[in-house]
Amino acid sequence: MSQTPLQRTPLFPLHQALGARFVSFAGWEMPLYYQGVVAEHRAVREQAGIFDISHMGKFTLWGPELGSHLSRLVPSDLSAVRVGSARYTVLLNPLGGIVDDVIFYRHPPEGELEHWSLIVNAATCQKDREWLQQQGIPGLELQDRTASHVLLAVQGPAAEEVLQPFLEGSLKALRRFQHGQFIPKAPQRESSAEASVFVARTGYTGEDGFELLLSPSDGRWLWEQLVQAGVQPCGLGCRDTLRLEAGFCLYGQDIDESTTPLEADLGWLVNNPAEYLGKAALENQRAEGIPRRLVGFRMLDRAIPRSGYAIYAPNSPQPIGRVTSGTHSPTLGYGIGLGYVDSTWAEVGSRLEIEIRGQRRLAEVVKKPFYRRQAPA
Repeated sequence: MSQTPLQRTPLFPLHQALGARFVSFAGWEMPLYYQGVVAEHRAVREQAGIFDISHMGKFTLWGPELGSHLSRLVPSDLSAVRVGSARYTVLLNPLGGIVDDVIFYRHPPEGELEHWSLIVNAATCQKDREWLQQQGIPGLELQDRTASHVLLAVQGPAAEEVLQPFLEGSLKALRRFQHGQFIPKAPQRESSAEASVFVARTGYTGEDGFELLLSPSDGRWLWEQLVQAGVQPCGLGCRDTLRLEAGFCLYGQDIDESTTPLEADLGWLVNNPAEYLGKAALENQRAEGIPRRLVGFRMLDRAIPRSGYAIYAPNSPQPIGRVTSGTHSPTLGYGIGLGYVDSTWAEVGSRLEIEIRGQRRLAEVVKKPFYRRQAPA
């Protein structure tokens, strides 16, 4: 039986030329690392790194009063999102389960139509597109730009400094979760290239940084310029260790349709005063008590937790939960992880035992994020 060939981003030949080691991820052949996970991780924490994240889903949405219709699908109040701003939130099913975690971006209206963009996870791209089209949003127009556009992430404390020389317009004017249109300073742009590129001050690393939506030609040009300028190319390996240190969830691993935002420690997203899909389920869960919670923990023993490992209370015969994500933190120097545990054991300071290779190793529930970027002096 033949397998469906893996998709490749427009930058695939550039990754090959840099000697990337590739991995299959969500149907895509993606760079895992170039120089090594730890070296790339440290480059982002200390200077800047560039990621090709073109595998992620990229939707452009238009429609009359679109913001109010989208608000029926999420627990967050999208009416508070101004033009030029963005909002991280989750799509919910009727039981309050998480269909996907996404970022909505609001653009200036086009005539009578509101204009939004939506970035979704690679593994859920088709599901999300079909799900949105099934929600009965009046007059919805949806353009899927996943295959036609490049998405780059430039992340790290020096991200603004290294990226600014290649764009006209001030990146400093963008605050966190704001976005705008910028002109690339490419000397020879294809006539079919879009006049400007979309730049947002967002990211998945816990550092300052930007995500850019570009045409393939502009994307290849900017990647090559930044790498030639000394910016470290980075793969999915360090993207995972960086996001875990920052306490960010990975869809399909830490959250899915069987978990609610209240269980996943995403209750801060639940602030929509209007009716929305799954609201009754969340209100019932909050009233009845949340049976399990996603916690962050650090290893007190020298050991590395991994997804799927059993979590025990000290001396308990039966597991009280499972690790969903775990790694050795390159920044902190010890093992960290996320996992769902019985709510009784979710308080910061609670001692846990993680079963690693047949032995229970001591861990402690800690406040997330594990790592927080220090503001510049």
